[in-house]
Amino acid sequence: MFDRILIANRGEIACRIARTARRLGVETVAVYSDADRDALHVKLCDRAIHIGPAAAGDSYLNAERILAAARDSGAQAIHPGYGFLSENAGFARACEEAGLVFIGPPPAAIEAMGSKIEAKRLMAAAGVPLVPGVHGDDQSPAAMERAAREIGWPLLIKASAGGGGKGMRVVSSPDGLAAALAAARRESMAAFGDDRLLLERYLEAPRHVELQVFADRHGHCIHLFERDCSIQRRLQKIIEEAPAPKLDPELRRRMGAAAVAAARAVDYVGAGTVEFLLDRDGAFYFMEMNTRLQVEHPVTEMITGQDLVEWQLRVAAGEPLPLSQEELAIDGHAMEARIYAENPEQGFLPATGVLHHLRFPDDEPGVRIDSGVEEGSTIGVHYDPMIAKLIVHGADRDQARRRLRRALARCELAGVATNVSFLFRVSGLAAFAGAELDTRFIERHQAELAGPGGGEVPPQVAALAALAELLWERRDGITAQQATADPWSPWALADGWRLNHGSFHRLAWRLGESRLEVVAHYREGGFVLELPGGECRASARFDPAGRLQAELDGRRVEAGVARRGRQLTLYLDGGSWQLLREDPRADALAAEAADSGLCAPMPGVVTAVYVDEGEAVAKGDALMVVEAMKMEHSIIAPADGVVAELHFRAGDQVEEGDELIRLEPAGDPAP
Repeated sequence: MFDRILIANRGEIACRIARTARRLGVETVAVYSDADRDALHVKLCDRAIHIGPAAAGDSYLNAERILAAARDSGAQAIHPGYGFLSENAGFARACEEAGLVFIGPPPAAIEAMGSKIEAKRLMAAAGVPLVPGVHGDDQSPAAMERAAREIGWPLLIKASAGGGGKGMRVVSSPDGLAAALAAARRESMAAFGDDRLLLERYLEAPRHVELQVFADRHGHCIHLFERDCSIQRRLQKIIEEAPAPKLDPELRRRMGAAAVAAARAVDYVGAGTVEFLLDRDGAFYFMEMNTRLQVEHPVTEMITGQDLVEWQLRVAAGEPLPLSQEELAIDGHAMEARIYAENPEQGFLPATGVLHHLRFPDDEPGVRIDSGVEEGSTIGVHYDPMIAKLIVHGADRDQARRRLRRALARCELAGVATNVSFLFRVSGLAAFAGAELDTRFIERHQAELAGPGGGEVPPQVAALAALAELLWERRDGITAQQATADPWSPWALADGWRLNHGSFHRLAWRLGESRLEVVAHYREGGFVLELPGGECRASARFDPAGRLQAELDGRRVEAGVARRGRQLTLYLDGGSWQLLREDPRADALAAEAADSGLCAPMPGVVTAVYVDEGEAVAKGDALMVVEAMKMEHSIIAPADGVVAELHFRAGDQVEEGDELIRLEPAGDPAP
């Protein structure tokens, strides 16, 4: 085994490798960019080395800097994780030339599988089933037209290099072929520097089923069963599971044999994934091979009881595979949901911000969280927006699915938009429960998966928000009471007591353009709440984990709550609501600050900056835009002047009251 390895990656996979290496007694060296100086993977490793600016091309994709870091740290091997340089044959070869072990397959295997055209030639020779198509060298328009007529319609155009849907087009008739070929070539060249294309029959609604393979340097090659990755959005997987449902033993055996044959065809070593399209008639076809560990590998670990990162380290150190094919067996069912910083209601656009509240249900049975962030981490614009992977295991698929839903409902993330509620809705669909899976699942169920509109807040949410605020105020009141000279004075009580008046409390929030008001009347053992839909008897407490345990008209309800200043985020039944507490004095100060054009009216994100330092502005000019609570706030110049300082740029997170811009009167020099 190695004494020291360098992890040439970031995020959750870097954290995962660091934890496994520590368990094996292997020292780890992290690399980090400017953006990751305080990242979790840096803290978990024994040593960390700075490798450049935030841009991946200047840091995590800079092979020379990573090799220098490995040399300077005395590392014996480099683990590339996935993404970045993990499938770069040139980097793998450079590691070998530098006397370092590349914890991955040989460069020749990466090159062979890196070209879809070459890979399909090899697979055809190895007897692995291929989607009917043309994968030749003749890329002329005439040859492509002839091939298209042979394949028939609809057909799929694919880039030979790369993946992620780049250079991919579906063509349903001859009329659109020429334009689609030209567009695919441009996109492929821009993304991969290679404009070669291949044509295949387009399968209308296949399943995406992949096999985890592993090989060592002693001639052993096995598979660790399959995963179904059909739940995708924009060709990106979001929910994976193992084993694939509705696969009979004979089909599983044939797919496993084909995956092993694919790996042997390129003299594979290490962890790899052979991806297939499974048609409705049970026919399966080779799609591609990923020459690395996959993001979804934890579901394979959960059903086999194996640590695939440990296997990688042992195989790379020259050891044989820990188990034979006959010694492996499937135990139960596992699912993985990828939690992203993105907004499903806005086309899954990536989101940025600071995770000022983060709670995962990692204390529940059968639940595992793989994450590279912690509370306070910044989700920026430079890297993949995945926050965490939530993995569950159950005795069967139904138990795993129910655990997935419960775990998603207990995830609490505030400060950045996420897809947690969307994943919760997917896991609750009858079609998902019935394993009616294919790669167009999300598209087919789009109407059912639509998020809540901008209507009224459910009364239950209003009640829980009020109860949380009342409990916090009671706690703060008790703290203040105990600090007084006479804590037993009736004027110091924190129970809503009033002289000659009924004890009640009026609370109000804003949610976007809507306003919500609740009146709470103090009663023995709880409250009577006046809600928009009527009255409700209620009581509540916080449990040791900080979750709100409430009783509403005799019905028990549990919810997560987070408070940051006047902003309250409530998590209930897989959904979340962000409410801004009204405070007349604070609102007046915020309005005054907004009018001055200098300060942020509330926590948010700078979405646009229209001026530069030193620029002259006139009264009424728009200087900056801050987005908060799904509303845009324009920062307007209160008077003529010159921009002396810009404290924030587009994409930056701001706090309520932060000075955004400092203006100087025209003619006064900035200090």
